[in-house]
Amino acid sequence: MTKYQKQTRLLAAVDCIVFGFDGHTMRLLLIQRALEAERGKWSLMGGFVQPHESADEAAKRVLHALTGLQGVYLEQLHTFSDPARDPIERTLSIAYFSLIDISQYEKQLSEEYHAEWFDLSAAPRLIFDHNEMVAMAKEKLRYKAALHPLLFELLPKKFTLPQLQTLFEGVYETKFDKRNFSRKLLSTGLLVRQADKDMSASRKGAFYYKLNSKNYKAKFQDFLNLIPRTGAR
Repeated sequence: MTKYQKQTRLLAAVDCIVFGFDGHTMRLLLIQRALEAERGKWSLMGGFVQPHESADEAAKRVLHALTGLQGVYLEQLHTFSDPARDPIERTLSIAYFSLIDISQYEKQLSEEYHAEWFDLSAAPRLIFDHNEMVAMAKEKLRYKAALHPLLFELLPKKFTLPQLQTLFEGVYETKFDKRNFSRKLLSTGLLVRQADKDMSASRKGAFYYKLNSKNYKAKFQDFLNLIPRTGAR
């Protein structure tokens, strides 16, 4: 088979940044690296792209193999290609970010690789350039969440307005006025109130809501009024 002459072969890897929400806090899923260098230190879920698969296929395989997760939201973020990013061998890494509702997938996590959830604001130092990957994923999430209903991937099908506000405050690292946030959100017509309530947080309780996906597509510009300005791309 013909090959390109005088070209250096590079390794290609994928790394998965998995964001979760437990109803109170934004979290990041990490594992302890099993290979040298940096064996035993905290890492994103990663692995090498095999000759027979695409990067997307590799990301899904790696995420499932290391955590047991499958069928979750997964989006390609960026290719990290600094020649010195991996001290063992020249390796390009194609990073992906994933969003999951922790309560839905907690029991699905594989125990083999001891994946653990960390508070996103207090995550440990990661290997190589993985902290840079997480920072970029956070900015991309903030930008895209202003345009698309991505954050609802982090919520159960039914959720309360306090849960939704807590989620947005965690993602954007800012505080919203409770009354103003609820008023603006309900005025968009993007949410459908359910008959039942969550009674766990107060005696009065909080109504559950569901996202009206059809209305969201038609009125997504209304959603932008809730989101702090961000220049991330």
